[in-house]
Parts: sequence; structure tokens; C-alpha cells
Amino acid sequence: MTWLVPLPVVMPLLGAALTLLLVGRPRAQRWVSLTVLAATVAVAATLLVRSSVDGPLVVEVGGWVAPLGIVLVADQLAALMLVVSAAVTLCVLVYSIGQGTADGNEETPLSVYHPTYLVLTAGVCNAFLSGDLFNLYVGFEILLVASYVLLTLGSTETRIRAGTTYVVVSLLSSLIFLVAIGLVYAATGTLNLAQLVDRLDALPDDLRLVLQGMLLLAFGIKAAVFPLSAWLPDSYPTAPAPVTAVFAGLLTKVGVYAIIRTETLLFPGGRTADLLLVVAVLTMVVGILGAVAQSDVKRLLSFTLISHIGYMLFGVGLSTSLGLSAAIFYVVHHITIQTTLFLAAGLVERRGGSTALDRLGGLARLSPLLAVLFFVPALNLAGIPPFSGFLGKLGLVQAGVDDGGALAWTLVAGGLLTSLLTLYAIARVWNLAFWRAPHPDMPDADDAVRAARTDGAEQPRRAPDPEGSGAVLPRLMIGSTAALVVLGLALTVVAGPLFDISTDAADDLLRRTPYVEAVFPDGAP
Repeated sequence: MTWLVPLPVVMPLLGAALTLLLVGRPRAQRWVSLTVLAATVAVAATLLVRSSVDGPLVVEVGGWVAPLGIVLVADQLAALMLVVSAAVTLCVLVYSIGQGTADGNEETPLSVYHPTYLVLTAGVCNAFLSGDLFNLYVGFEILLVASYVLLTLGSTETRIRAGTTYVVVSLLSSLIFLVAIGLVYAATGTLNLAQLVDRLDALPDDLRLVLQGMLLLAFGIKAAVFPLSAWLPDSYPTAPAPVTAVFAGLLTKVGVYAIIRTETLLFPGGRTADLLLVVAVLTMVVGILGAVAQSDVKRLLSFTLISHIGYMLFGVGLSTSLGLSAAIFYVVHHITIQTTLFLAAGLVERRGGSTALDRLGGLARLSPLLAVLFFVPALNLAGIPPFSGFLGKLGLVQAGVDDGGALAWTLVAGGLLTSLLTLYAIARVWNLAFWRAPHPDMPDADDAVRAARTDGAEQPRRAPDPEGSGAVLPRLMIGSTAALVVLGLALTVVAGPLFDISTDAADDLLRRTPYVEAVFPDGAP
């Protein structure tokens, strides 16, 4: 089944080329994009099953034997990330189609959006599958170039300013990553991850620490860990809702994935474990304090995104099987839930005319379905039992208690505090946006009807389109958000099998030999 391994990268790239040729035919573009992403979900699921049974699946790109050529490796961790990322990108695509249709393509111009979105998907998949440091860099650059375009859709002043900040920070992290790659190659003579296992172990400890630190710095910026996260709250909320959602769900997690992969495979038991734990607790606490201080739903969610990256670093820093498996489980959970909440925030903006909490109110009465679509993932994010967020945090807390160290106990306390403050922040959004009386400037159902019946002579102050931002939200936007809510609930139902997969993936990462032997069956040269 190794021929399936490159398909999650190849299919979106071919789909991007085809949709670019179909400029001016939006219906055809939509069907191509949907078909490609649906096929990617199916291939990713197959890879997850096969890697669980047969071990890591390896493809030597172009027939060039490793380490001379680039290899793609689908182990359980990579395959699991592929499944959840492909499912999320498919749901977000459906949401964006609904939004683009309702907006007359003003927010998501289909001729540009579809090719770029598929290129972004290809970059994410390439990063997950890469068995080579330089190819990992290529995957990052593919997704970053596509993200530059998506972030500035509409070319408004706010988006251009935010996009400029995002580009500068991304280029800085890419430059650090590239310098680190050069140093690794100069020190070892290879960039193949499986071959680096032995060659990095043979280096002096101080040199290994320098290389590890540079890679962590590059990936830390991309993952938005504290204090390298200041760029995120000013960049993500300005983009269209589907773009913000896919960025929040996936892009930072690719950075987290790179940290997990390099820390376990290349630098096991390194001297940065304590540093990771310190960064984890600071990321959790500082991020959630930033969320509590926000008065805009999107910015609040952006700070919770930063905060919950700390939970993932918590598990990685412990360097135990339970800690790492809980971190992997939490990555899967967070990709799904954070994406769902940003899509729900987009619906809030359409229904209420704003995401500013002081301009919202009464959404639970005006749109009960929207209230449910926000309420369920919000509880999940806060870690309320029995949702997957609670189960992931419980696994991390148990791993911290089992460790027994002072830093581990500090992380346990920080994690519990962060969870309580997350619940407070979410409850504040619920009270102000959904529970209290509607704000006078909010469009209500009567406004929407009047807007549809007038010809422009007597428009309300903020007249919504009844098929767009008014009383009736677009069905595709509602349906795709509901699908992700169901997926988040499904993670709770299948938490047992999912934890088994996460544990198997963690064990393989800590042993390292399954990965190395899959790439070099006869031993690394």
C-alpha cells in the first residue's frame, strides 16, 4: 500500500492546477476541490489503518534510494494527523463555499480561493509525511506561501497590515529553520531524519544542544508558543472566517507536530525537557490571561489557541509514553474543536453583525441552533466532562502526577488553572453574546425581512441579506459547522480506541527503531 503515501500531497497539487485552469467556472472549481479533499480523507484513513497493522509506510520519491533521495513516511502519528487535518479542511471548504455563495464571492473569491486552499492542504500533508528536514522546510514554505494569499483576501487595509506582520514573522522563522538545516547538514552530512538518529547521537552534547535549540526556536515561532506568539492575535482574526478557522486548527499544529517529531526522534532525553515544561506553563497561563482580557470573540479565541498549545508542550516535555500519548490525543482534539469555534464565531458575526462582545446579545433567543453550535465545542474546549477536552487534560494531569517532579506538579497546577480560566472566558462570551438582551444595533429577524422586501429606499442601519448575515444563515455554513461539532463529539465516543492509537504512536516515537528500520531495513548507512 506504499503507493498511497504520496497521494495526500499529489492530489491537492493536481487539484490546485486543475482549479486554476477552471478560473471563471466556479461550480466546476467547487466540485474539483470537494472531490480532491474527500479522496484525501479516504486515503488518509487507509494509511492510518495500514500503518497500524504493518508499521510505517515509506516511499522514496523519484525512485532515489534514501538517504540520497527524499522519503515520505506515513507512521501512525503522521497518518493520524493526516486524517484529522483532511477532515477539517473538507468541512472548512464546505463552509467557505456557503459563505462565498452568500457573499457573492466578496469574502472568498472562488477563482483565487480554491487553488490556494488546495496548495495549503498539500503543504500541510507534505509536512506531516516528510522524512527529511529539508522537505519539512519545503512543506512549511508551501503552506506559508498559500497562507499569505488567504490571509489578505479582500485586500482591505486591516488584512494587508495583519498579513504584513504575518509574513515578516513567518520569514524570520523560516530563516532560522533554514540556518538550522545548514548547520545540521554541516555537522552530520545528511538531512534524512532516520539517518540523523545515529549521527546526532554521535555529536558532542554542546553542539547537539545548539542544533536542538535552533530547531525549537524555529518551530516555536510557527507553533506560537510564549513568548513567540505575539503575532498570532493580530493576524488571524482579520481574515475571513473559514481562513481563520483553518489557520487556527492546522497551521500552529504543524509547528507542534515538528516539535514532537524532532524532540522524540532526533533529540530524545535532551537537556531542553525542563525548558519545554517552563515554556508550556507560561504559554498556558499567559495565553489564557490574554483571553480573559479580550472583548472580541475572535481575539479571545486566538488567545485560547495560544494557551492550549501549552498543554501539547506539557506532554512533549514530560518525555513519557503517557505524556506523549495524551499530547497527541490533545492535538487531535484541539484541531477539531478550535476550528469549530472559529467557524461558529463566523456565524456569530453574520447573525449579530459583529464579534465585539459589547455589540452582541440575545443570540440564544434569535438563533438557538447557532447557540448550540457554539455551546457544545466551547464546553469541550474548557474541558468539561465527559468531552474529549476533559479526557485529554486528564491524561496530561495523570502523566504529570506520575512524573512527580516539581516542574511537573507546577504544570498540573497551571493546567487546572488554565482550564478554569478557559471556562470563565467561554462563560463570559456566552453571557454577553448569547444570554443577555439583544444589543440595539444588532440586526434581528424583522430587520432581515424588511431588508429583503425593500428596494434600497428604506434600508435599516445594518441591513443583512436574509441568505447571508440576517436571520437565515446559509445552510452550507450551518451544516459544515454542525459536522465538526459532531466530529468533536465523536472524539469522545471513540476516545478509547483513539487513545490506543495515540499510545502506540507515542511508544513508536520513544523507541525510534520502527521509524529507522522502516526507512533503512538493512540499517542506516
